Amino acid sequence: MRDHIMKATAPGVRIVAAVTTQLVEEARRRHDCFPVVAAALGRTMTVALLLAANLKTEESLTVRIAGDGPIGDIVADATAHGTVRGYAKNPHVDIPLRGKKLDVGAAVGQGNVYVTRFTGLKQPFTGNVPLVSGEIAEDITSYLAVSEQTPSSVALGVLVCPDMTVAAAGGFIVQALPGHEEKSLQVIEANLANLAPVSQMVDEGKDAAGIIQAVLQGLPITWYDRAGIAFQCLCSREKVHNVLISLGKAELGDMIAEGKAEVCCHFCAEKYQFNRQELEALLK
Repeated sequence: MRDHIMKATAPGVRIVAAVTTQLVEEARRRHDCFPVVAAALGRTMTVALLLAANLKTEESLTVRIAGDGPIGDIVADATAHGTVRGYAKNPHVDIPLRGKKLDVGAAVGQGNVYVTRFTGLKQPFTGNVPLVSGEIAEDITSYLAVSEQTPSSVALGVLVCPDMTVAAAGGFIVQALPGHEEKSLQVIEANLANLAPVSQMVDEGKDAAGIIQAVLQGLPITWYDRAGIAFQCLCSREKVHNVLISLGKAELGDMIAEGKAEVCCHFCAEKYQFNRQELEALLK
């Protein structure tokens, strides 16, 4: 199943759901994440895509989970076009399981979640709230309730195999609309109480439409287009050129003396290498 995202509505509510297995696995591979970090980063990238699904065409957003746990900051950038990139400060974190589950909350720790929306205006808007649990889904639910005054339910999941690859990943956000009917919310609450974990649903073959049907079971559903999503970074060799030039003549001179330079992108771990001749051209 290719990664995808889908939106739908029912009386008084809207929902967006996504299957993100391939892009989370790509992030895990690029950053060489240990399982608990793959789960935390995968959840953060997934929820960034879910939030970005309601943006206008040229808008984007950043979700930053700033906890005091061993992972450190987790950052994900997503666009309205369905692209996402992300990284965790410390990808090699290994902590004991909580029961049979990865203890994402302990790996993230206490701190704040920040959501920054880039709308094309001079100053982007940033909202933040304290982390509730560090499990990401509950933290974004709190952010939506406090910062955006939108009653919501967020579910995220990443299933990591014993060989550390990602077997399944996905999530959904269901939100009450202004003037919503209490009956609809009661139906959804009952469905959520009996809902299987998102990672389990994806692992069993449910696509985004199947997840939405499970959440909105018993309500009439209006469907919207299904769209592809992918891990995609904004870095390029040309942008790295500009970064190196901005360092100034002295630092470029030091690199030339060493005979080479290497720049690694935080978001995708792509490495850009430059030899002496290329550095001398940049200095000119």
